Parts: sequence; C-alpha cells; structure tokens
Amino acid sequence: MEVQRKSNISYQEFMEEHHNPGIPVIFTDATKVWKANNLLTPDWFREHYPNKLSEVKNQETEEFYTMTEVLDLVEQSTTEKPAPYPLTFNITHEIPEMLDLIAPLNLNYAKPNWLEDKLFKRGYWGGVTELFIGGPGGKFPYVHKDYYHLSAWINQLYGEKRFTVFPRGQEEFLYVTEKNQWRSEVNIFEPDYEKHPKFKHATPISFTVGPGETLYIPFGVWHSAYSLTPTISVAFDQLNSKNFSPFMKDVWHFKKQNGKTKALAACAYALLSGLKCRLNE
Repeated sequence: MEVQRKSNISYQEFMEEHHNPGIPVIFTDATKVWKANNLLTPDWFREHYPNKLSEVKNQETEEFYTMTEVLDLVEQSTTEKPAPYPLTFNITHEIPEMLDLIAPLNLNYAKPNWLEDKLFKRGYWGGVTELFIGGPGGKFPYVHKDYYHLSAWINQLYGEKRFTVFPRGQEEFLYVTEKNQWRSEVNIFEPDYEKHPKFKHATPISFTVGPGETLYIPFGVWHSAYSLTPTISVAFDQLNSKNFSPFMKDVWHFKKQNGKTKALAACAYALLSGLKCRLNE
C-alpha cells in the first residue's frame, strides 16, 4: 500500500481510488475551502480563545488546561520532555464559534457522511469534531484503529506531524487481542522484539503531513501519530454505507457492556437511522 499526495482531484477520483478500495490518501489542498486555512496559529488561538479548557486524562489523573496554558506547554515541549498528548477541544460543544471557519466540514470529499444527520448525532457513536494540539515528541505510543470502524479525516492546519499506518490484515503482527480489538499491544516507537517478535513482519508506512494538508484514513486501517513540531489540526469522522456493517458490530460490542437490552435498543436505533440515511442518498 502506498500513501500518495494528491492535489485538485475530483470527488469521483477520490471515491474510485481511495474511498471504495479503502486506501489512505493525503490531499494537499482540500482545506482551501475553509476560512480556517492559513488562519489558525497559536497566536490566533491565544487572542480569540485564551480561557477555553482542555481536559487531559490518564490512568491516574484528570487535569484541565486553558488554551493559553496548552499553547505554552506545546511550545515548550521537547522529545525528551513532551507536553501531554493529545490536548483536545470538542469544537461543536466547546468552541462552536469555530464551526463557520471549517465549513463545509466535509471538504466536498467526505460525503455522504451519516454522522452529520441529526439522528446519528443523538447516538453518541463518536463522530466528534475535535481540535488537536500537540508539541514535539507528543505521540500515541500505540497503534490503533478508530472505534465504531469510522473513517478519519485529519486536517493539519499548523505544524508537521508524522503518521504511521499499517495495511489491513496485520493484526497478528500488531498483537491485537480479543479483549481490545482496536488497540495494538506494540509500542511502535520503541518495539520490544522479545515480547512481540512477530512485529518484525509488520509493514509500517510512515509519512509527514504538513500545514494545509488533509489525511484520509479509511476505517479499519491501523495508525498512529507523532508531532514533529507544535501542531494544530482538526479531525472528524465519517460513516456511510461502506462502513455501516462493521459499525453495527461495534455498536453491539460497546453497548452490550451496559446490558443486552440497552444494546438491542441502540442497535435498533442505529439500524433505523442508517436506513433513513441510505434512502436519502
């Protein structure tokens, strides 16, 4: 699998060469339709949203940082002492003023997207439009695929981030377990080959995404990210008939943890919502 950079491609070309076969691609100019393109810098956020709060959780603590504190942290971040990662803001709920700057959210490529339908918005399936801020050395140490088998659109607006993806079908090499089917046990940045010897047979593909570029990661593709510089990006998810079947399996898996009755109700709601969206296409 090769991750190509493409500019000024048609929607039809994207569908035929990337969406339908499930192959990642880097758009070099998709965000040109956004007012946010070439606008969002650390100084811009300091001026407009200095007191917006970001929540950072780990296994032991829960901390909150203002936007100004976040930007100070990432600008002081180093590979030896990285800032907390990721520092995120839910744009829809926490910074709704930004929505006009990132319209149309689908970039005229991420369509159809059933998550934009009001029925799916009530289901809490993920599908959050998030602002990601990171500093040098900030990374997901583990490889993962997105919950609910959603496809990811990562729009790099400031700074550079290095991504690593793996072709589908490499779960054995990534030591994916039945308990957590969405996360690899391997730290790809510091792999322990004695503990994970099969990882030697995996085929990671790494590349850098810079300002103004958009990375499309189809559902089910394993990936991780590493900030090379202070970075600002906007990420959103996509659901349609292409990934609806594995989406439904994930709905059942996650919701049954609260009981089969609730899982059945959630699946019925998701199924009816999907049928409505399919009929409206």
